[in-house]
Amino acid sequence: MEVSKEIQREYNPAHPNYKRWQKAREISDERAEFVKELISTEINPEGLRILDVGSGEGSTSRLLSKKNFVVSLEIKSERIKKISRAESLQPIIADGLKSPFKPDSFDLIILQDVVEHLSVSEELVKRLLHILKESGIIYLSTPNRLSLFNIIADPHWGLPFLALFKRDQVKKYYLKFFRFNDLQRDDIAELLSLHKLYEMFNNNFKLKLYTKFSVEYLLNDGKGLVWSSFHLWLIKLVNLLGLKRLLLSISNDKPRIINKFFTPTFYIILKMK
Repeated sequence: MEVSKEIQREYNPAHPNYKRWQKAREISDERAEFVKELISTEINPEGLRILDVGSGEGSTSRLLSKKNFVVSLEIKSERIKKISRAESLQPIIADGLKSPFKPDSFDLIILQDVVEHLSVSEELVKRLLHILKESGIIYLSTPNRLSLFNIIADPHWGLPFLALFKRDQVKKYYLKFFRFNDLQRDDIAELLSLHKLYEMFNNNFKLKLYTKFSVEYLLNDGKGLVWSSFHLWLIKLVNLLGLKRLLLSISNDKPRIINKFFTPTFYIILKMK
């Protein structure tokens, strides 16, 4: 089978984003441990039926499949090939919005850094409501569009201000001139603000932020949350200046200034109302 151009770019050392993508792959197992630890605060992570949407190479799916049944959903066949098939882990090549799952199929749905790559709409919310059990939860992580840190250095491109651009604007003003080979991709990230997330989900779900949990995890030698050079540098600076205690004291889970304009990535649990 011919390898897609997108996958060729991801694994091509000559691509400008190669080091960023490679770092993300290297910490994927640690990232999976973080996801499991966070989920464990809300639900016993055993004996569940789980859907991992946009699972990539499947680190989170593999970890959770040890004591659960996991459907690992990925649109790119080359990534699916990297996922080890097992009786408790079923990789599927499909678009997460169009997959024909039955109502009330899953206890847990994982949307790990994926919603920013989708065309976010009411269809997504309706689909989630359709396949999630009433007692189930959704784990969602996504970069913050209005975070000062992401405005300084976009988490996908490493450049200032691109975090504020919509998908079409990224293509028109950046990719067209500087990354022409990426211009035809339909999964270019369009970051979401906290206001937008509440607007999307608040009618049907209760949103619970896990900012304090993630900050404590990160500053207590937790791995798997940071891979961009800028954000890695920030962590080193925090430790160098002795700001750990200050950051822990001001971090919180309220939808106010800190989370609206500073938190780089939202970690959220959704429950049906």
